[in-house]
Amino acid sequence: MPRAPLATPVLLPDAYTPAVRRALVRADPALAPLFKTVGPFRMELSPLHSPFEALAHSIVYQQLHGRAAATIFGRVCERVGKGKAFTPQKLLALPDATLREAGLSANKLLAIQDLARKTVDGTVPPLARVRRMSDEDLIEHLTQVRGIGQWTVEMLLIFRLGRPDILPVDDYGVRKGFMVMKGLKEMPKPKALLEYGERWRPFRTVVSWYLWRAADLPAGAYTPLAEG
Repeated sequence: MPRAPLATPVLLPDAYTPAVRRALVRADPALAPLFKTVGPFRMELSPLHSPFEALAHSIVYQQLHGRAAATIFGRVCERVGKGKAFTPQKLLALPDATLREAGLSANKLLAIQDLARKTVDGTVPPLARVRRMSDEDLIEHLTQVRGIGQWTVEMLLIFRLGRPDILPVDDYGVRKGFMVMKGLKEMPKPKALLEYGERWRPFRTVVSWYLWRAADLPAGAYTPLAEG
C-alpha cells in the first residue's frame, strides 16, 4: 500500500497550546513559577522572504547595537533591493566599494559575499526546501557560510521558521535566564544546560523564550521553586 504523506508539523506560536504548557510543567515543575511570572507566550515571527535575505540580515547585525545595524542593513538594501528583490545575484554584481560605503566592515563584506555565492551554488537551499529540512540539516548546511555559526542558524530556526524544539545553549540570555529560574549563583555551562533541557523536548524553543524573559526580569521580581 502507498505510504500516507507525512503530516505538516505545527509551528510556533500556534503549536503552543494549554496542553503543551501543562506537559512542560509536569516534565519540569520549575517552569510553573516562571510561566506565571512572565505571563502568556507572545513570540512573534519575523517575515522570511528568503534564507539569503534573513542570513544577510543576521551577518550585518552581529556584534552591533540594533539601531546601528538597522541603519547599515537599510543602506545595503537601498543598493541591493528590499524583500524579495534582495537577491544574491544583485549583491554580487555590486562593487566592493559600494557595499563598504553602506557601512559593512571588511569581514562582513566577505561574509555576505560568501553567503551570496553559496546561495547561487545551492549550498544555501531555497526557501521551499528550507521549510522542509530538519533543524540538524539546516545547521549543517548553513554553517558552511563564512560568518554563520550555529547560534545564527538557531535564531533563524526560532524567529523566522517557528521551529518548536530549539535550545540555543550558547546564548547568554538563555543561560542567564536558566540561572534566574533555578536560583543559581552562576550561569550553567552549555553542556549542562543541554543535558537538563532534554526534559523540555519537543518544545525547547518555548522554554528558551521564557528564559530570555527571565533574564530581563528586575531583581526580586521572581522567586524560584524551592528544591525538595
